[in-house]
Amino acid sequence: MTGLTRIGSNVLAGMPLDRAAHLRTDAAWLKARFDDPSTRYIAIWRQNAVVRLGPEPRPVIHYRETLDGLLDEHAEPTLLGVEVENGAAGAAHFVVDLSHVEAGALLARSPGGEMMDLRELVQIVPGPDSALIAYARGLTYWHRRHRFCGACGSPAAALEAGHQRRCTNEDCGAVHFPRTDTAVITLVHDGDECLLCRQSRWPPGMHSTLAGFLEPGESLEECVAREIEEESGVRVGDVRYHSSQPWPFPGTLMVGFMAQALSREIAVDETELEYAHWYKRRDLLGRRDSDEFRLPGRYSISRRLIEDWLAGRIPP
Repeated sequence: MTGLTRIGSNVLAGMPLDRAAHLRTDAAWLKARFDDPSTRYIAIWRQNAVVRLGPEPRPVIHYRETLDGLLDEHAEPTLLGVEVENGAAGAAHFVVDLSHVEAGALLARSPGGEMMDLRELVQIVPGPDSALIAYARGLTYWHRRHRFCGACGSPAAALEAGHQRRCTNEDCGAVHFPRTDTAVITLVHDGDECLLCRQSRWPPGMHSTLAGFLEPGESLEECVAREIEEESGVRVGDVRYHSSQPWPFPGTLMVGFMAQALSREIAVDETELEYAHWYKRRDLLGRRDSDEFRLPGRYSISRRLIEDWLAGRIPP
């Protein structure tokens, strides 16, 4: 489905490859790609990726020969997709989990590279690169957490180029797919003020929008209203979709909304929040970050929600 992943959106979205789902069951094609010297590999080590620093930092993407000796039965390559140029398929890209090797062994194959967490690298590498690492990181995390069947406990084997795991117990045979947990994140506004909150475990001074996970049998709009009232005591209406962002920490899709407040009184759930306050637009515009007050990182959907509201961009 060429081009669908190139739709402009939030940071960590916009994965630059064609996911090539139709090729995941083509055993002959996959074998040929493993043997193809042009095939590329992204190595993930304990949720970190290797970034080559310099004037233009970029994630290190390996050829098979540079990982010789590390690609053993524990690596389990998973297909990420293929490059596409002028409508033609190019090099295939795989992710391999090398958490079982020493970090030094991987860094030795990556001259000038440094291990970095996604939260660090997303701030310095180009957007498409960070989206690719987010995708790779999410898949390796899922594989590590689902080596056994959740139905019967038997070992589970990777299928469909790493996009499924099937129980090896013939009496069970359950098929498992990569898990994504859905969460809503919402900028609540009322006239010239918006509602921001703080959790004690966040970095000093950081304030953000309110968020929470979707429950079974609940619509996204219902989730917004419930989470906002549960956490802050504020009731909302006129819930409008804004955008979404993959958030592989470890495996969430953040669905962003803006919502009009129907009440003003705040009564926070202290098990969830340290506090919540109404903030005037004029006080937030141009405010510099400090340990007393700072907004979320610019790579987060929460920051985009806030900045769009500050600029008067509210979804119709």
